[in-house]
Amino acid sequence: MSKTPLARAVALATLGASFTLPSLAHAEFIKDSKATLELRNFYMNRDLRHTTAAQQSKREEWAQGFILKAESGFTEGTVGFGLDAYAGLGLKLDSSDEHAGTNLLPSTFGDEGPGEYSEATAALKARLSKTVLKVGGLMPKLPIVSSGDSRLLPQVFTGGMLNSQEIAGLSLNAGQLREVNFRDSTDSQDIRASNAGGESDRYNFGGGDYKFNDGNTTVGLWYGELEDIYDQKLYNLVHIQPIGDWKLGANLAYFDSNDNGKRLGGKIDNTLTSVNLWAGTGAHTFRLGYQKVGGDNAFPFLQETDPYIVNYLQILDFTRKDEKSWQARYDINFASYGIPGLAAFARYVTGDGFEVGGNNAKEWERDVDISYTIQEGPLKNLALRWRNAMVRSDAAGELDENRLIVSYTLPLF
Repeated sequence: MSKTPLARAVALATLGASFTLPSLAHAEFIKDSKATLELRNFYMNRDLRHTTAAQQSKREEWAQGFILKAESGFTEGTVGFGLDAYAGLGLKLDSSDEHAGTNLLPSTFGDEGPGEYSEATAALKARLSKTVLKVGGLMPKLPIVSSGDSRLLPQVFTGGMLNSQEIAGLSLNAGQLREVNFRDSTDSQDIRASNAGGESDRYNFGGGDYKFNDGNTTVGLWYGELEDIYDQKLYNLVHIQPIGDWKLGANLAYFDSNDNGKRLGGKIDNTLTSVNLWAGTGAHTFRLGYQKVGGDNAFPFLQETDPYIVNYLQILDFTRKDEKSWQARYDINFASYGIPGLAAFARYVTGDGFEVGGNNAKEWERDVDISYTIQEGPLKNLALRWRNAMVRSDAAGELDENRLIVSYTLPLF
């Protein structure tokens, strides 16, 4: 549906555009612009079953988020210019000093925090042929670095990144991230790593993937460096094979990580192997996963990001030193049974081989995830999701968790 003059005017205002190029009146800058407003209502309850009476017994908070994302097209010319913008607002609906700390809000145990928090950023972009450069606020979704979005507001980095797709099937990426705005924070900070100490103001990355065999096979090679803490290489192979009514798939990933520069995170020597196999037919998909941590350390990755590993779950990630873990998962899509928009999965992961206090240890997590998105009518795009997890771990203790998420995405133009 074509945009009205009012919608186009709103697009310019939302994006904060101030271009005065003569070609703008006929450019794709306005025509290709789009914006959405997501209303995200999030309730989270984590029962800390292993705690004593003197410790926090549970984390329980309820919040409302507003997430505005806007993207312009590009101006005309050999080099096109554009602007992407993001703004987020989080409102506290329920919290307390005793139950704070879910990461939905800027709060901690003993301090329920402020009643609201907000953030905003923008990224300038330039396009030459099939190559795009972005500088400013970024939410990369790449195997080597993927910004997290598992709470009220997303994680946002500041930096620059380049994507080039000049050759069919080949996608190349490179960039540098300088700061991060964590999911429950309003200020930008230096970048930290999970499973390693220290902070850095530079994360350099590069690599890409190549699709062939009619798009059924993908090979990837990536490099990431959190300066003065660690560097990491990722080798990746994905293959999908249709056989009759079935679709078989495999995703193999191998990480090799070492300490870097000034070794602010200490000595790091780690490898991680991730194997994800699946078979799907009709409404049903069956998955098996295997993950093995090698070397002298736990697996390092940027804090709050979603690492490209099979056993990164709702609560645990199974990345402890020497840990081996196995996953079984079942997905069902009820569209095949006349209920489009309804989907669910259940998975179980168990890990062992690591030590706690010098003793052999083990852990497991069981997840159930049910979601439904209304497909038509006045409530179209309203989504409801229930995420339930149970953890029993010699390292993390006993946890039961429920997340209830109601979201509505409204296209603005």
